[in-house]
Amino acid sequence: MEVMAAVEGQVGEWFSREIFSPESNTAKEMETIKPFVDYEQFGAVGDGVTDDIAAICAAHDYANAHRLPVKTKPDATYYIGPKAMTAVIQTDVDWNTSHFTIDDTAAEDNKAFCFHVKSALRPFKLNMTSLGRDQKQVGFTLDSRCYVVVTNTKVKKFIRRGLNQNNGFDQTDCFVVHEDGSIVSPIDWDYDDITDAEARPIDKDELTVRGGIFTTMANRGESKYDYYHRGIRITRSNTTIDGITHYVAGEIGHGSPYGGFIHATHCAYVTVQNCFVSGHKIYTTIGSAGEPVMMGSYDLLADNIVDYKLINCTMNNITDRTRWGVICSNFCKNILVENCTLSRLDAHMGVSGTYTIKDSTMGWQGVNAIGRGQLTFERVVLYGRSLVQFRNDYGSTWEGDVTIRDCTWIPDNGAVYTPELFTMKNDGTHDFGYACFMPQRVKLINLHVDDSHMPEEEDGFYLFSDPSENWWARDAVYTESGTPPYPYVPCQKVVCRNLTTASGKQPRICRNPAPFAQTELVVE
Repeated sequence: MEVMAAVEGQVGEWFSREIFSPESNTAKEMETIKPFVDYEQFGAVGDGVTDDIAAICAAHDYANAHRLPVKTKPDATYYIGPKAMTAVIQTDVDWNTSHFTIDDTAAEDNKAFCFHVKSALRPFKLNMTSLGRDQKQVGFTLDSRCYVVVTNTKVKKFIRRGLNQNNGFDQTDCFVVHEDGSIVSPIDWDYDDITDAEARPIDKDELTVRGGIFTTMANRGESKYDYYHRGIRITRSNTTIDGITHYVAGEIGHGSPYGGFIHATHCAYVTVQNCFVSGHKIYTTIGSAGEPVMMGSYDLLADNIVDYKLINCTMNNITDRTRWGVICSNFCKNILVENCTLSRLDAHMGVSGTYTIKDSTMGWQGVNAIGRGQLTFERVVLYGRSLVQFRNDYGSTWEGDVTIRDCTWIPDNGAVYTPELFTMKNDGTHDFGYACFMPQRVKLINLHVDDSHMPEEEDGFYLFSDPSENWWARDAVYTESGTPPYPYVPCQKVVCRNLTTASGKQPRICRNPAPFAQTELVVE
């Protein structure tokens, strides 16, 4: 009630300003006078000191109701204080060169986003009882194209292993369904039982949020898994975030992690372009296994997204090991990263369809991935310890092919060690909730590896780490036959075409060649 009273008071103040006479308070007359809404019309001060969040919320509410865009003053600095208020965005926004200060030092609710890009179209339930892997039709028609998410709470996937171990997550898939019932993007699992199915209509028009220079005053929370989300949430399909700059200031010796300043979830066709993002300081806590772990803290997050694009996004200090990798994704279909400079990409709990990285530079944490489909690198420079790390805490699975073309890898930014191009660990003793695969077919075309810091006594770097090495426990239990209970399906074929090294030495397949006994290696 206090929040509503504050908003109503700001609206009343706006109506009393000279720009609108008492006789001209109709939406049509307002649009004639000014074809957009700004925050000052609702009482924002923009001096960097006054808390403007109530005025910001009121401005967007009015803009949404009357289908007007929002524009801000280029020289204003809007302070967003600790209040748990969220501005809902349903029209185009131009923040141009305005500054925003988001003060997280004493937030009322660290889960309350400051902005929420949200569709005005209402979701609805679907009567779906089953679904098959790679099914192409749902068998019914829809009034409009929809983003669909289905869940089976009776089955668990992504049963995590290691220091952040857990009991897994409900089996879920997201995909797009056209009006004729055809399915876009692959279905990853078989669903004998669907416990929930929801459709979200996809807006036909693109919504664009443009500009804005944001500075987050870092939280002072306890160093534990209590993620802050005081940024921009996106749940509207067909949305573009263009030209946002985000800085982080005031970090101290402890703090809670961040779950993404730009956080897209449960929608389709989201593009983040021409943005500057920041790495967050790494803090340590005690994980679920009772041991110290570094907490992931992100500036970009994508959850359950179909067709997510990062275009021309950059950051500073991509080899600074005190800063966590900048993006995390979960349960996504089709990711494109193009012309970006970032410290890390991480497909955490899976990506399927296509995962493509082009004309980009990846920093110290490199590229992490699990999933299925086609993983492609083209004209990428990488500084990670491995070129790709297939996440061992989720079984190091990539059920599909990997193509690396016209790329350069500087292992661990020039550290002295014997590099391994692909790192993976799966000893076959843990049930992750799914069968696990090495990449099935690998093509390395015009790849240059700067192995100049490799120890001289080594005969060459390795294509693969030893997947059978048991990282997790010394008392691993195998079946009586000696075959692990959850076998890791080996790679079928590796093609090396014009693979060059700084040392002049040719790569070897693995320290332990046994898991690759059936792998065909072709060097051209």
